[in-house]
Amino acid sequence: MARRIYNFEEPDRFIAGAIGEPGSRTFYLQARGGGRTVSVLIEKVQVALLAERLTQLLTQLRAAGAGVPDEPAPADRDTSPLEEPVNPVLRVGTMAIVWDVEDEVMVVEARELTEADEDEDEAVETDEDQADDETDLMRVHLTPGKALAFAERALEVVASGRPPCPFCGQPLNPEGHICVRRNGFMH
Repeated sequence: MARRIYNFEEPDRFIAGAIGEPGSRTFYLQARGGGRTVSVLIEKVQVALLAERLTQLLTQLRAAGAGVPDEPAPADRDTSPLEEPVNPVLRVGTMAIVWDVEDEVMVVEARELTEADEDEDEAVETDEDQADDETDLMRVHLTPGKALAFAERALEVVASGRPPCPFCGQPLNPEGHICVRRNGFMH
């Protein structure tokens, strides 16, 4: 099967979103541009890590003198839900974030999950392996303001799930949970 690259040079939107009830949500990244909308399936922890890392990189770039705003512009903020129907084209395995110095944009790549990603004993990937890589990927180019807005929303989506237990920090289910800090008693 030929490699598919979903490239968005100047997307109309790039968001993280979730479908389902807290505790049973499914997370997605969704990009729209050039008359098409592409969704990819992603884990909650990957959404959080992507948003946190984008925020850190943008802060470092701002400190180094790059044109990174302190806050995203109101036009860059997107509070609309995921566009339906959500039909993911791939499940995200690995991600990469690159600052394109020439164009002053953040490039986010989400690569398809492979068996090698799931195999914890797999050796570290080499440049040769990457050259032969045939995995599908979504690549999105974001201005600093849009990257900030994406990160802000992504962190809100992640935080909008189940509240944490005040004792152990684990997510609370509506029916409670067995709390290790309370010696296994329900909380």
